[in-house]
Amino acid sequence: MASLQITCFTDCLYGLSVSGLKVLKETLLRHGFGFESDTDTEVIPKLAKFVHDSLTEETKSGNGGGKDIQFSQVVMEVMRQIEGAYALIFKSPHYPNELVACKCGSPLLLGVKEIGESENRGVFAESELRLAEDGGKPKEFYFASDASAVVEHTKRVMVIEDNEVVHIRNGTVQIYKFEAGKARTASGGLPRPASVERALSILAMEVEQIKKGNYDHYMQKEIHEQPDSLTTTMRGRLIQGENGKVKGVLLGGLKDHLRTIRRSRRILFIGCGTSYHAGLATRALVEELSGGPVTMELASDLLDRQGPIYREDTCFFVSQSGETADTLQALEYAKACGALCVGVTNTVGSAIARGTHCGVHINAGCEIGVASTKAYTSQIAAMTMMALALGEDTLSNRSRREEIIDDLFNLPDKVKEVLKLDNDMKMLAQELMMEQSLLVFGRGYNYATALEGALKVKEVALMHSEGILAGEMKHGPLALVDETLPIIVIATRDATCSKQQSVIQQLQARKGRLIVICSKGDANLMCPNGGCRVIEVPQLQDCLQPIINIVPFQLLAYHLTVLRGFNVDQPRNLAKSVTTS
Repeated sequence: MASLQITCFTDCLYGLSVSGLKVLKETLLRHGFGFESDTDTEVIPKLAKFVHDSLTEETKSGNGGGKDIQFSQVVMEVMRQIEGAYALIFKSPHYPNELVACKCGSPLLLGVKEIGESENRGVFAESELRLAEDGGKPKEFYFASDASAVVEHTKRVMVIEDNEVVHIRNGTVQIYKFEAGKARTASGGLPRPASVERALSILAMEVEQIKKGNYDHYMQKEIHEQPDSLTTTMRGRLIQGENGKVKGVLLGGLKDHLRTIRRSRRILFIGCGTSYHAGLATRALVEELSGGPVTMELASDLLDRQGPIYREDTCFFVSQSGETADTLQALEYAKACGALCVGVTNTVGSAIARGTHCGVHINAGCEIGVASTKAYTSQIAAMTMMALALGEDTLSNRSRREEIIDDLFNLPDKVKEVLKLDNDMKMLAQELMMEQSLLVFGRGYNYATALEGALKVKEVALMHSEGILAGEMKHGPLALVDETLPIIVIATRDATCSKQQSVIQQLQARKGRLIVICSKGDANLMCPNGGCRVIEVPQLQDCLQPIINIVPFQLLAYHLTVLRGFNVDQPRNLAKSVTTS
């Protein structure tokens, strides 16, 4: 008898319980199964084969002849045995012309295209948005973990929910709801799954968004798209205040919950990696305009500690993909605690967008490169607008809010200006390409910039880099300073600028190899005696400066990666959406 075969799309199988897999593997070994690798993926098809054979024997003993076992039933019995996050697609020679997909915790969607349908067609009749229609045209089906993988084939998609099983057989689709606790029938038969009706949705994405165009890499394209992505993030949300109108912000996804958020006991920003840094970059502004405390939480650490969350709290869940595993688990934890949950994502229809009470889409556009660039700056812009909305009920900060709004309108042009540093950053990359380490000092709003800049360098250029709070310099990091170690200090004009001047002086006194990022016209002020390389950037309101200041780091990381010969868009060991804990 031929073995069952399984196809798992790249990055679709994640985070299965290690202890559970070990038990399953030991059981399968006792039943004569062999393994050619140590991957968790290999356990699944072997388990499916074992389940199929066991069910066949049971059916034969009941005089069923083994013909009544449905492929979807085999898959659901496999789901009953495994724990953790996964997205699986099964096919087998036992079930020709059939395919079964299932998921729990990891992203998976189904694309549907009628044969002869134009790829760019974007308008459909209501009858065409049903999955199966008797006598309909032949269809093509596409499974993927992200919409960008199917948009060039079709715009009609269905996001598969957790514990849903999609069974494609002879060109038709059936969807079942898997219930882990559903017992077998009194006669020992398999439980009959509940059938689910689902509608298709239309992707708001164009094929051009997933093409490189005139650029060599997606990361390069996405860095240079930031003026446009920021414009899209802010479009329709900023009120200019002409004809006597007060300047303000309109966020449709939050307007019904602003009063509740203002009354919160505290606000929590919860995220991972770059999304955490975006929250950190806007924390001070939210505290200033809302008048309440803001707590930063790494999603994994919050879960490990089971940190206290109260019903009077508001939790903001920040994620580019909206599918980040730790952030999703933190969302479930916060909902169980009774807190108001707000999503900040770039993906309409994502798990976080669906699971939160309200939220804001950053509308940065499709981001292909693993290293987040335009999504990061759009996250900061979106959360800055949220802070402005929260402060609208206070007259005392009105002038401050209006100054920020004025600079938000100018932001895309300022980003275009800083992108002109591309050649300068390429030259700096040529100087640093053989180095092994890099330190980045930031303070205030730009502490987040230091962390994010260091992260960009380490994740794509594979160079050790560390973002450090400048106030902590004398508590250890100063021991690393010598004439060979490159150090970047962010010293643009804000409330901490004079303190950063002191940091520069102390590093120069120890013969540090300095690179200073400062506001235009401040080069002589920051480095009066020379001895350091200066990068001048446009000046905006202090809370918006992190958007400007991160662009040189993005360009530096990109050019370092190219010069060092590494893969820019797919760094080793990393994935775009981290959907495992």
